Amino acid sequence: MWGGYAWPVDPALAMTAVQKGAAVLVFTGVAAPLIGVALRRVAGGWDSYGRGPFAILDERPAPRSRAAAPRPVDPAIQAAEVRQMLEAKSERRRQRGEAPLDVEAEAARLLAAGEDPPLHPRDAVDAELRAEVRQLVVVRNERRLRQGLAPLDVEAETERQLRDLVESA
Repeated sequence: MWGGYAWPVDPALAMTAVQKGAAVLVFTGVAAPLIGVALRRVAGGWDSYGRGPFAILDERPAPRSRAAAPRPVDPAIQAAEVRQMLEAKSERRRQRGEAPLDVEAEAARLLAAGEDPPLHPRDAVDAELRAEVRQLVVVRNERRLRQGLAPLDVEAETERQLRDLVESA
């Protein structure tokens, strides 16, 4: 009953296919965009979804830029953390029945190894990387020979590419 009058047929059933299609088009073309604009103004849009006091997204650290240099580590804190790690390792070894580590000697060795920078850039490159770069230079030389160009000195070109790689890192 609506206003004292009973509809003989449900209005949705009485509509033809063309009328139903027109209603869908009116809704998607007019009503839906208006609802979207209203929600954006009231709620702040999609940026506000998933935010709040219990949001997981807020727990992630902000992405670091490439230009930012890492902060220097306090040597005292670093030494304490190394000793703590070595004491735990020694305790695990003792529980397995193995000989425990000499924590102080191992800590001194590890901390001394971290202080010495490589003397030459080629010392900083491991053997696998050197072999891979050398293979690329050999393949490039083969391609140059097929093109009728002069071959490159494989060792000198390998060193140049590794030096460029270390300097750009």
